[in-house]
Formats: sequence, C-alpha cells, structure tokens
Amino acid sequence: MQETTANQVAASATSSFTEHLQRERPGLMPLGLVPFGLMPSGQLPFQQLPAAAPLQVPHGTTIVALTYAGGVLMAGDRRATMGNVIASRHIEKVFPADQYSVLGIAGTAGIALDITRLFQVELEHYEKIEGTLLSLDGKANRLGAMIRGNLAMAMQGLAVVPLFAGFDLPAGLGRLFSYDVTGGRYEEQEHHTVGSGSMFARGALKKLWRPNLSEQDAVAVAVEALYDAADDDSATGGPDPVRQLWPVVYVVNRAGAVRVPERDLAAVAGTIIESRAVAQREA
Repeated sequence: MQETTANQVAASATSSFTEHLQRERPGLMPLGLVPFGLMPSGQLPFQQLPAAAPLQVPHGTTIVALTYAGGVLMAGDRRATMGNVIASRHIEKVFPADQYSVLGIAGTAGIALDITRLFQVELEHYEKIEGTLLSLDGKANRLGAMIRGNLAMAMQGLAVVPLFAGFDLPAGLGRLFSYDVTGGRYEEQEHHTVGSGSMFARGALKKLWRPNLSEQDAVAVAVEALYDAADDDSATGGPDPVRQLWPVVYVVNRAGAVRVPERDLAAVAGTIIESRAVAQREA
C-alpha cells in the first residue's frame, strides 16, 4: 500500500507548477488559462461580451527593453488607463521573474498581473523540483505557453502582450524576447517596445541606442524613450517630478536582476527635462 502511494505521488510530480495546478486545482488558475476540459460542466472560461458595451478595465501601456554591454535592461511607465480615463498613476509593469530574468506587461492589467505571479511561481517550482534554474529559452517558452492559454480572453479584447528579458549564463549575454497574443515567441536584437506608446518609444530607441552602451547610459536611453512616448501618447505617463513618480527600471546581468533606485532615476529624468528645456529656450 505504501509503495502504491509513493508511486502515485511520483507519477503526479511535475516540474511545471502550471500543469500541477491545472490537474489538481483548476479553479485556482487565472480564468483565461483554464483549459476547456477542466472547467465545470457547462461553464466556459469566458462569456461573449456585447459588442455595444465593451468591457472597461485598466490597461497597462508602454514597456521598453534594450541590451547593453554586460546585460539587458527593461523599463515601464507608471500609468494605467481605462478608456479615456487614467485608472492609476502608480501601477508597476516590470517585475523580476526570477534571479536572472524580468517580465514587462502591457495589455489588460488584471490578467497580466495574474500571469506574472503564476510565471514567478512556475520558475520557483521548477527550481525546487529539479534543483537547478530553467534555461532562459525554457523560461521564454513556458511564458509563451501561458500567453497562448489566454487566447480565448484575448479574442474578447482582454489581451496580454509581455516582454521578457534575462541574462543567459552559459552564453554570457543578455537576451530579449517579444510575444504576440497567440503565444508566438520572437527573439529581438538590440531593443524592443510594446504597448500603446511603443511606436514613439521605438523611434527614440532607434536614434539613441548604440552597441555596448554602459549601464548608466542604457538607463538614460530607456527613460528618454519613455519620455518621448509620453509626449505623444496620452496613455503613457512620463516622469513626474511633482508627484515624485519615476519609471520602474530593472537591469539584468551576471550578478542578477536589480531594480534601479528611484533617486538615480530622478537624477536621470531631471537631466533629460533640463536639457529639453534648454533646447526649447534656444529654439
């Protein structure tokens, strides 16, 4: 009897926390990620929304990421919008996924935060079960599978589009991945942006990014790209000296993922604002 129980436990063990949760407690899964076959009889993971009354929920906006000498950096503004209303000025959209990777979210804020928390637990669970870190490609693939699981909700307008970046220890370099709503994974070179202000941020990155940026210069480039996005996109919040609100910025290198202190971001933003004020006066 004890041997049978041990075998059952071994058979149920999996390095994927998501698979374990789907099998054992599907009711605890974020709604859009519950497989159809595991829902209670007659219940769907989404309901058809009336075309005349689109669901109004907070959306996260602009995320930028870029490589630099020794690693990769990701930054996000602090604004969430709900239609034409600012839903929050303090939301955080960039999070550490584990010791050597970070995740930035754009799209439906509530679902994106649920996916982020589940992804963090997924990586922690894998490390505990296997006794080692999942490879960076493995992390990127698992995130893609989660995004693919949200496709039904995305078709109802509740899409989540992340950016994922990390330091590849065996290769000794920072790498960056983008996704589409179907979970398609694409490795980006140099830099990338997502969100409503991505068009304007991408233009800034094309002008400001260069190979082998120092970490300090990379932070300045990211903040300036978000500043440009906020200048043209109402859904993106720029640096706010009055409220002391600054972007959330993480750098990831061989030492791990580290959040850039707000005092450093305040100094960088102050320099950018002052240089633009001088240019405006001289124009």
